Amino acid sequence: MTLDLLIILAYFCAIFGIGLYVGRKQNSLESYALGNRSMPWWAILASIIAAEISAATFLGTPGEGYALRNFTYVQLGIGTVLGRIIVGKLFLRPYYRYRVVSIYEYLEKRFGITTRRWASVTFLISRVLASGTRLYIAGILLVIAYTFITGQESATATETLVIYFLALTLITIATAIYTTLGGLKAVVWTDVLQATILVVAVLTTIGYLLLGIKGDSTWAQAWQSITSTVGDTSLNPCGVDRIQPWKVFDLGLTGQGLAADIKSILGSEYTLWSAFLGATFLTMATHGTDQDMVQRMLAAKDRRTGTRAVILSGVADIPVVLIFLTCGILLFAYQAKTGIHLPGKSSDIFPYFIVHHLPVGVRGLLVAALLATAMGSLSTALNALATTATRDWYRDVFRPQAGEREQLCAVRWLTVAFALLLILVGCGTAWYSVMDPTVRIIPIALGIFGYTYGSLLGVFLLGMLTKRRGSDRGNILAMLAGFATVILLEIGRYEGWAITIAFPWRVTIGTLVTFLVGSCFTTTSAAKVGSPGQGTGT
Repeated sequence: MTLDLLIILAYFCAIFGIGLYVGRKQNSLESYALGNRSMPWWAILASIIAAEISAATFLGTPGEGYALRNFTYVQLGIGTVLGRIIVGKLFLRPYYRYRVVSIYEYLEKRFGITTRRWASVTFLISRVLASGTRLYIAGILLVIAYTFITGQESATATETLVIYFLALTLITIATAIYTTLGGLKAVVWTDVLQATILVVAVLTTIGYLLLGIKGDSTWAQAWQSITSTVGDTSLNPCGVDRIQPWKVFDLGLTGQGLAADIKSILGSEYTLWSAFLGATFLTMATHGTDQDMVQRMLAAKDRRTGTRAVILSGVADIPVVLIFLTCGILLFAYQAKTGIHLPGKSSDIFPYFIVHHLPVGVRGLLVAALLATAMGSLSTALNALATTATRDWYRDVFRPQAGEREQLCAVRWLTVAFALLLILVGCGTAWYSVMDPTVRIIPIALGIFGYTYGSLLGVFLLGMLTKRRGSDRGNILAMLAGFATVILLEIGRYEGWAITIAFPWRVTIGTLVTFLVGSCFTTTSAAKVGSPGQGTGT
């Protein structure tokens, strides 16, 4: 235990040291938010990966591998690469042309102030909910560690919620400190450290699992254990009733006719259809219209550098996800050989294994890696939320006369305020998870974006793909229509009059509805300064 604690302590010392060091020369909102637009592409790439591999990915993806025992989840990587290519080639061009700090400034130039403010509010609400939801996942490991230290079989619901509250508060406060001190530079450079720790930790775990099931006869037994439970849901502790071991690509077809195939495709999370379409739209939304991600790309010296970073990060995502899924599949084989106890809830499987079965030292490295992923995605969210609120609301609405020093002070205080909001959302999500043990992490963490990001993406595409379609007020109706459509489909699923729509498709549907409704309106001449190909920006 002492070695584990020393590793974790060394990690915290490193990130606080980086935050203090890089935050020494900040004197403006732009230096805080964009690092003076001087970050190298490889650091931005590592930062994007670190932010994407949140605690949800760290704990949820091995859980998906364990539960499904296949690689169908990695199909979504096709869409993540395609979506990033579009972001780099289409979205970053106007952002760099107008030298925006908040990307929602572009919408004001293209349409007007109303569209900008609606989009900004949509982002702020969505990001608080999504990041707060992901934040709670980091507390799972600490809940399991509590039962391990106290010798309990399991913690009571009250004990679990108290641990979550304390864990989420401490993690958020620590992250807010170095983010407030160092701004985006601290975020990016700590992300580089965190991504490195993450990869080393997971590869170390895979090595440990391979050593545990080595030997020709053992490999045969391991292979048999993975494939022999197909169709036997009584042997599947995670409640998954459709297991296809080792499968990578899935068309989601039922062979029961066109209507049944469409229903299956729209209701399936991991198919080639969702990879090429659903995941592409989802990635365009999360990496092209989300200040959290785009802010890193804008920290590059030019558009070409930012484009290189975002596209290569998508390529790098595929092997990273493969590593996590492999870890979950090997864990299933390891359990079959050793007979170790693992919990039935998929989100608890990997953290339980870390705490109860990994050797000292490796366990500390994995805990540090989990904290790194949680704090990496949290730090960027805090930075983006505070930047957007300061640029779009504090400076432009409440304090137009605010100077650079005042804006810098405001963005730091807003970082603290958003940290408190994320703690509240994280604790609420923890309560929901405790009340409903069947919850799966990945659909929750990614599904939240589906309700609102289709509306955001639809408006941005309307501005970038057309010159005269969309209006400042018409866009609001379009965004509401996109949001309402997704909500109605979700209500219909529960009521029984609509088919199930998996999370990769929600953004696609919301985007198409928003774009089509927005196209019914005409851009006024006053707003055409922001049309494609016009102006040099400010």
